[in-house]
Amino acid sequence: MLTERQVELLKAIIDSYISTSEPVGSVEVVKRYNMHCSAATIRNEMAKLLSMGFLEMPHTSSGRVPTKQAYRLYLDELMEETDLPVLQEVALKQRLWPNRFHFEKMLREAMIALAEITRALAMATTSDGFMTHAGAVNVLENKEFWEIDSAKAALIILDNSEMLERVFQSAPYGGDVRTVLEDELGINNLSKSSIVFAPYSVGNRSGHIAVLGPSRINYAQVIPAIRYTKKVIEELGEAW
Repeated sequence: MLTERQVELLKAIIDSYISTSEPVGSVEVVKRYNMHCSAATIRNEMAKLLSMGFLEMPHTSSGRVPTKQAYRLYLDELMEETDLPVLQEVALKQRLWPNRFHFEKMLREAMIALAEITRALAMATTSDGFMTHAGAVNVLENKEFWEIDSAKAALIILDNSEMLERVFQSAPYGGDVRTVLEDELGINNLSKSSIVFAPYSVGNRSGHIAVLGPSRINYAQVIPAIRYTKKVIEELGEAW
């Protein structure tokens, strides 16, 4: 059971790592998050979080980074979602509106918009095997994919809709927007990645929309973006 201070500290570390991609040290936490305690106290608490499996220490750094266990707690209890700006909501609906009678084209435009909003790789599938994607170049902006095997593993998904569907079906947690983290993906060389997705249903059509990024993807922004994209697809898809 985490103490209130440990929960506050863990959230600060996760938020910092998401925004900077750099391992987090005790001095930075004290300065940036106004924890009202000394760096020595923070170091002690970080050591406890390390022993409990919420943090790990990269070999080349004195800082700490979150583990899958930490991200799962963050997603379930600590994250504060960021509302999608109204202008982005309006722009998304306007972008999809001209293709509301052409479902696959509408999905394609939706993924272009979702990739721009999330700065990640956006993908959409249908139950009859159609798949579209956008933002593949965004993958390479994250250091987790700088190793060639990791980049290849991410891009291989784009040619393998069955692999992606297996990820969707294996999601261990429910909810309207779901997240599959690291080894839960079951894909070699994506051990520091996550896929956030939501199922959609429009008449006799169904499928998934998803975003792939590093484990430290900005969930507070990505989850509302996926949720709203799903909503617009389902609303405009009623034209069918």
